Amino acid sequence: MKELLQQTYGYLFEEKLIEEIVATSLLRDFKEGDILIDFGDSIRKMPLLISGAIKILREDFDEGELLLYFIEKGDTCAMTMACCLGETKSEIRAVAETKGQLIMIPVNKMEEWLGKYSSWRNYVFNSYNNRLKEMLSAIDNLAFMNMDERLLNYLSEKSKVLNSNEIHSTHQEIAYDLHTSRVVVSRLLKALENKGKISLNRASIVMLK
Repeated sequence: MKELLQQTYGYLFEEKLIEEIVATSLLRDFKEGDILIDFGDSIRKMPLLISGAIKILREDFDEGELLLYFIEKGDTCAMTMACCLGETKSEIRAVAETKGQLIMIPVNKMEEWLGKYSSWRNYVFNSYNNRLKEMLSAIDNLAFMNMDERLLNYLSEKSKVLNSNEIHSTHQEIAYDLHTSRVVVSRLLKALENKGKISLNRASIVMLK
């Protein structure tokens, strides 16, 4: 675990903090589609992402779900931290977008390290700031963007997270993330293809611009 931590977080955390993380935390593997945190869970540990990508979903008033943001290598989830520190139930669902690994840190250590290590304090505050910006972007998408703009933004973000211009998602899966219907997604994807933004293949979507 120490080598993985140094590769991913060595430029952020001092050696003593890395040693404490190794001594007190657990390394967990996950595969695509795994639900890592669910609505209503009591959260006792905070994740540090070593590899892979995870999407964070929020339950809406119609008992559906809405994509808030993705977290990637080197990230953590600000909403998970808030639940840990506030000892509240989870209000998000974290689903693995790809396979990967994460380190689970006990909540009592999170609080202890805030006062003990400036690097940890800076990391936590920066993570809150970054996730807040992403949530504000998600709100802007809902409030000010048409569905075709939201769809293109979603595909661009997913392409970035996957580090590939080819996206292997069904129209239904995309509809689920954007909280709309498969028929709407299929129609808008065809329109984006006609505009030269994407190419639709039988089992994938290729970003062209």
